[in-house]
Amino acid sequence: MNHATPHVGAPIGTFTQLLSSTRRGARLARLLAVTELRSRGASQDLTERAELVVAELAANAVLHGRVPGRCFRLTLALDPTADRLRVEVSDARGDLRPLPRRPTDTAPDPLPTGGRGLTLVTALADHWDCVPYPPSGKTVRAELFDITP
Repeated sequence: MNHATPHVGAPIGTFTQLLSSTRRGARLARLLAVTELRSRGASQDLTERAELVVAELAANAVLHGRVPGRCFRLTLALDPTADRLRVEVSDARGDLRPLPRRPTDTAPDPLPTGGRGLTLVTALADHWDCVPYPPSGKTVRAELFDITP
């Protein structure tokens, strides 16, 4: 006999979208993330932090993870029972993996024009990492916890 399996807890709301590896695709990723989180009732604080994290990760996917003819993927997984949002950005360049910049690292240029994106992600996210995305890409994941009452 077939029996329905009961679900434990609230379902996790997942949103995923393939986007072109262009500046326009990165901008659209940010706008889609904000729209999706607002429609799911996420707090303003979580939405604002996620907006910046998505913007930085999408920009990195376009600038450093671009392979001509290949898209990048944005995934948002909102778990309201745990007050947690997981942001994932997958691109086609698994050979280029991001490394977090430590505060003790010194840059030779006192006013660099780039290289602050992951520092911002580190400051806004509770945790981030990078994992392989088969067959040859990578996924940069960031977790944000909602601390608003």
